[in-house]
Amino acid sequence: MKDTIRRRLERTADRRAEIERMLSDPAVIAKPEKFRDLSVEFARIEPLVRAFERYRERERQLAAAEAMAADKDPAVREMARQEAAELAAAAATDETDLQQMLVPPDPLDDHDVFLEIRAAAGGNEAAIFAGDLFRMYSRYAERRGWTVELLSESRGEHGGYREVISRIAGRGVYARLKFESGTHRVQRVPATESQGRIHTSTCTVAVLPEVDEVETVEINPAELRVDTYRSSGAGGQHVNKTDSAVRITHLPTGIVVECQDERSQHKNRARAMSLLRARLLAAERERASAEKARTRKLQVGTGDRSERIRTYNFPQGRLTDHRIELTLYRLDDIINGDLDEVMDALLREHRAEELAVLE
Repeated sequence: MKDTIRRRLERTADRRAEIERMLSDPAVIAKPEKFRDLSVEFARIEPLVRAFERYRERERQLAAAEAMAADKDPAVREMARQEAAELAAAAATDETDLQQMLVPPDPLDDHDVFLEIRAAAGGNEAAIFAGDLFRMYSRYAERRGWTVELLSESRGEHGGYREVISRIAGRGVYARLKFESGTHRVQRVPATESQGRIHTSTCTVAVLPEVDEVETVEINPAELRVDTYRSSGAGGQHVNKTDSAVRITHLPTGIVVECQDERSQHKNRARAMSLLRARLLAAERERASAEKARTRKLQVGTGDRSERIRTYNFPQGRLTDHRIELTLYRLDDIINGDLDEVMDALLREHRAEELAVLE
């Protein structure tokens, strides 16, 4: 374990002991607000200190086993070596767990998200790729037991989407998907390509955490322009004959959101307002992230949509995430929703970066 991490953990252990003494002090008990604040702090750091104590006990056991490995009895030495190997592996796991506990959690990790996918460079092939990405995320959501709700779509002429916006709900959605924002690039031979040439197309992906009104910036109703229009549909008995679709423009920022999935104008307006809050919060977080990134070398998931974050190369069956130099040759599985290996690698890199900042 690095000395900087150990010292930080030791300071936290000292702080827990100090809080324990304060919580038993009658003068503190007589002040309900201070007592409550200290109790909350104690509950927050207690699991970390207990884990550190387990790690230190493991270190002591490992030192004892290594000392036994110098015994004159061959049987004792062999037993000690086996025990030392097991303890070293367990200590390494404990250290990883401690490092993860040191990284402050993102308060938005358990929030649902709005997923926006837009075709960029590449015309019809980009729209088809947008459809592939939407299907990839939908299948990943299904694997994790999440629900996907389509909010609005603009179909491509030859399949896929020029734009598709959905809401994904479930446990830990934002924690898993927040690193997906950015420019995704595809390299493959389009079905319409007669010469067999590989084309390159791009789509932008934005993952916006859904937030409650109390968690976000205040929205002045006077700064909104609300337009209603008739939802597009396939016709038949369910075609929408009323102006139920809603488009909201936030005048100070120029942000435009719309929702046409629900048949009720009231529901569409509520969903559009929720999406607007998410976009305003995302813009604020992006500004803060850009400021933070000036002093940080690695930028994982900054939300910069001009950043090419990933390439899907179909002829080679290869996926490359350029932010962490991850290359996997199992593109078929990934495009069918098996994304955990990619997500886990991004999360590990993010935690490592956050931990380096703490040091």
